Amino acid sequence: MGIEIPDSLKTRAINGATIYTPNGNSVNVDFNGPAGWVIERKMLDKYLAKLAAKAGAKIIVKTNVYDVKKGDNCMIVKMKHRGETFEIKAKVLVACDGVESRIARMVGINTTLKLEDICSCAQFEMTGIEIDSRMLELYIGNEIAPGGYIWIFPKGPDSANVGIGIRKPFAKKSALTYLEKFIKTNEKLKNGSIIEANAGGVPVGGFLETMVDDNFIIAGDAARQVNPIHGGGISEGFVSGMLVAKIIAKAKEKNDFSKKVLSEYDKKWNDGRGKKLKKVLKLRHLEERLTDQEMNWLSEYIKGEEIINLAKASGFKKLAFLLMKKPRLIGIARKLM
Repeated sequence: MGIEIPDSLKTRAINGATIYTPNGNSVNVDFNGPAGWVIERKMLDKYLAKLAAKAGAKIIVKTNVYDVKKGDNCMIVKMKHRGETFEIKAKVLVACDGVESRIARMVGINTTLKLEDICSCAQFEMTGIEIDSRMLELYIGNEIAPGGYIWIFPKGPDSANVGIGIRKPFAKKSALTYLEKFIKTNEKLKNGSIIEANAGGVPVGGFLETMVDDNFIIAGDAARQVNPIHGGGISEGFVSGMLVAKIIAKAKEKNDFSKKVLSEYDKKWNDGRGKKLKKVLKLRHLEERLTDQEMNWLSEYIKGEEIINLAKASGFKKLAFLLMKKPRLIGIARKLM
């Protein structure tokens, strides 16, 4: 994205990933050298905020937006800060307030997700555990993480983020319950200590076709711009953020922030990144219909590099031909063609 990430934000260089199926089989992808980093997210957010402030942004923390109204060629945003209320008029308001955006609902756009299109997530930062600190670990299975997966993302030689994402109607218990059970039964984790806990929701489908209105744009998780198969939204947020900035710059040149002008954002997103995410959504619909036995079978034939390509919306045809070896999966496979 053209942003240099300081070494101080990189907690661990990562060489690849290992995916574990329900029977304990593994699919590996190892690049034999750094392919990326685990980043300390809180520090990344502050770093980006500093860059924004240096570029001219005014950042106001501990501020609640309690009302948004359409004005005369502007949006009127009402806020509360340290017990005092104030309002600003914005030529264009960008809602980046996360899953099921409250701001978009205030403007009149329905952002409510279906249960199957939202992941309930829980994560612990753990230390004193046994891990391969150069590899991500992912665990799939209808018993341990129904409708999702468990992850171990190393942050040091004996520490990692250990988390889970699950979905209704597949999951019958809370994300926290499934995660705690996994840790208690995992020899590498059960004697470790939890030093931080987080929870939240992640949109994994139900994409918005219209993300704009007069003087208004939605981006990031608020616009459901998340990879439906692994729930990653940071890269999508970067892409949509850059696109939004370019569209707003054009609108500023024309002094026209109407829905008609801003709708170029809808078109460019839906014709580009959005189209790829819709293909990945098909893969999610396939994965959620597989039994544990079928996941085990598939792991015997698929390579790690192929799984990475699938998450990037390529290689679907090869997977479809493989699935056609199983009569029950023929109908599912055809939807991937």
